Amino acid sequence: MRNLEPFNQINLFGLSKFINELISLDIKNSLPNKILLSGQKGIGKATLAYHFINYVLSKKENFKYNLKNYEIHQENYSFKTILNKSNPNFYLIDTDMEKKNIDINQIRNLITNLNKSSFNNKPRFVLIDNIEFLNINSINSLLKILEEPSTQTHFILINNNKKVLPTLLSRCVNYKIFLSNKEMIFVSEKLLNKKLKDVINHDLISYYTTPGSIYYLSKFAEDNHLELKNIDLKSLIYHLLDNKYYKKDKIAKFLVFELIELYFNKINSSISDKIYNKYSYFLKKISDTKKFNLDEETLFLELEENILNG
Repeated sequence: MRNLEPFNQINLFGLSKFINELISLDIKNSLPNKILLSGQKGIGKATLAYHFINYVLSKKENFKYNLKNYEIHQENYSFKTILNKSNPNFYLIDTDMEKKNIDINQIRNLITNLNKSSFNNKPRFVLIDNIEFLNINSINSLLKILEEPSTQTHFILINNNKKVLPTLLSRCVNYKIFLSNKEMIFVSEKLLNKKLKDVINHDLISYYTTPGSIYYLSKFAEDNHLELKNIDLKSLIYHLLDNKYYKKDKIAKFLVFELIELYFNKINSSISDKIYNKYSYFLKKISDTKKFNLDEETLFLELEENILNG
């Protein structure tokens, strides 16, 4: 299975209605210069952003964006220079592998970059992914840029359905990105190039599962020689926690949280209040751990002892 990241996905599946809306605004010269894409993590928001950015930047280049098939040409200049991080019209801010937050130095570097003269007459795009990891200092610094951006500079912020500060939200046009369950299955099967039922146990999927979650779960299973078709949800969580995969891999940590929440959400409401309260306690603790970037090992050890071994 090839390694698909938002920046190297040449195909856009299931989100044509959203990119068409952005393209329509661009054609009318009405494109907002501060856009917030909100939706579940793994639904394709960043991929959508990269495709729209390629559409704009490739207009006068060879191998421009294919609007008919919603496809980026691999030989396109803007695509290749974004891949190798040398495109003068594109700037990415995301969480650093070494840190838990997007810190103020990343915003300061952005300001320095924006103060430089443009090398051409094309628009410039700033993509800020995972904005829930902006700390208070970086948010305050970012707000100053957002107040009066250049007409040629467009900000696209990615929000994974987390609470956004009103001061930040008020400066952006918010687009809510979503897929129906049928669309989720369609996109997942396109990414996997396989029928979902042939590779993944139905117990591992819910109505709210995203294509990104399915893809990364499948990729993780392939890399670690796990047979997803023959493993249930509780057994998979236990395996991930017991082998402490969350310590070794950022994606594995994301999958552990996703699967634990799925496990709790599948609990039948008819269980006793005592057990239900225990599950509710862990759901809140999971939410707080992610929200405040707390140490997850204590949470996982407590979960394993009280729930999975219970």
